[in-house]
Amino acid sequence: MLTVVYRFSVLALFFCFSCCASVKERAEQEDATILKDLQTLSSDDFEGRKTGTTGAERARAFITERFKSLGIQTLPDQSGYLQSFQFNDKKEAVREGINVLGYIPGKLKETLVISAHYDHLGRIKDSIYNGADDNASGVAALLHFAAYFSKNKPNFTLIFAAFDAEEMGLQGAKAFVANPPVPLERIKLNINMDMIAHNDKNELYVCGANLYPQMKNYIEQKADSTKIKLLLGHDDPKAGHDDWTNQSDQGAFHAKGIPFLYFGVEDHRDYHQPSDTYENTNPTFYVGAVDAILNVLLNIDNKLSSHIQIDKNKIM
Repeated sequence: MLTVVYRFSVLALFFCFSCCASVKERAEQEDATILKDLQTLSSDDFEGRKTGTTGAERARAFITERFKSLGIQTLPDQSGYLQSFQFNDKKEAVREGINVLGYIPGKLKETLVISAHYDHLGRIKDSIYNGADDNASGVAALLHFAAYFSKNKPNFTLIFAAFDAEEMGLQGAKAFVANPPVPLERIKLNINMDMIAHNDKNELYVCGANLYPQMKNYIEQKADSTKIKLLLGHDDPKAGHDDWTNQSDQGAFHAKGIPFLYFGVEDHRDYHQPSDTYENTNPTFYVGAVDAILNVLLNIDNKLSSHIQIDKNKIM
């Protein structure tokens, strides 16, 4: 009898260790993919991803190919993943931008828009402005979240939006809310990421909870999370910080009365410089920041959705 129990215990321990090793290995693979995507999008091959350039076209191809491989759906009434739009630049010249949009239908028709802009400054004189932190970091995180929710069905319907022409005045986000693929009243929240890979103090800010206090209920870290300091701020001028409300694409949603949470770091020495390269990001911080944002997303998807009536007979 003791022999049988011993063998059972050994087998149980074996499967436990195997399972733990498998989970750890999978997490390490996911972290490696996140960093590889960040490195790829900020490489010289993408030439700084300026709106209207070959580099931006390559970035769109990279994102759309990943959407396809993950089974991310194209939005109804939209031909493919691309949403083209026109805008006037500072010289009043007509320019074209192209957003990359996909979605995962949830149990609810109510929608969260998860966004990050893929454009940057391109070439200036003899230098390539690679924009690793600004904002290849947000796009790589976007792709990670798309991969996660493609395997774990969300409660909310999720739109993944890689916006163009943010550097030219939030033009991609403005075009999205001006011509939304779903009625604006369905969009309950915008989660935007812009510069989340470069901070020497392990500080990641969450902007928007002061303007939309109900969002504070969902901003919490896992007890066993990394040493990321998830801080509130930059949405209250009285607090003594710069106001980030309209500093990135979340501003277009806020202008329409749509709540937002914006994740970002404070400006650093490489901001809008040729030195904003993969080598100058903080990989450990970045992986931890992506994990912290995913945890907030899961809090929102699980807790906020419970307050919304589920209509199983309606989808997007």
